[in-house]
Amino acid sequence: MTADKNFLVGVFDNEEVLLDGISKVRSTGLKIHDVFSPFPVHGIDDALGLKRSRLPRAAFLFGLTGTSLALTMQIWMLGYDWPMIIGGKNFASLPPFIPVTFELTVLLAALGMVATFMIVSDLKPYKWPRQFDVRSTDDKHVMAIDLALNGGKSKEEISRILKDAGASEVNEKNFE
Repeated sequence: MTADKNFLVGVFDNEEVLLDGISKVRSTGLKIHDVFSPFPVHGIDDALGLKRSRLPRAAFLFGLTGTSLALTMQIWMLGYDWPMIIGGKNFASLPPFIPVTFELTVLLAALGMVATFMIVSDLKPYKWPRQFDVRSTDDKHVMAIDLALNGGKSKEEISRILKDAGASEVNEKNFE
């Protein structure tokens, strides 16, 4: 069985049951592929054992790049390429550069975070997202278990574990 193709999907009615179910499923040794929810559930990252996102580090580096680019650009343009004395100030005086530097820092940080998020999340214009259950966008919480990653357990055993964890229903989903 190939990974990332065949799943068992547990459907949960509310977030308390889902959070309790995640810990029960993980305690049996099953690997959870992902959990989908119509709204943010506090504590779900800790329950799934996910690491903290590195997106803030990327934002800092993109912002630092924006700051460096803005200062380099302004100092080069107004200090060396086309120096003009305006109001008796120096060619490359730092205080007038602050607004442009701030704006370019924010612009590059925001655009860089969006691009990084799209690359990390594998969002492409030609790729359709997987939808394990249509109700996960409305009123149900969905837990997907990849059958290939849990090769030691049968479908029936995984289905029973999901039912014991509080799933109102368990469905099989194939992506071919």
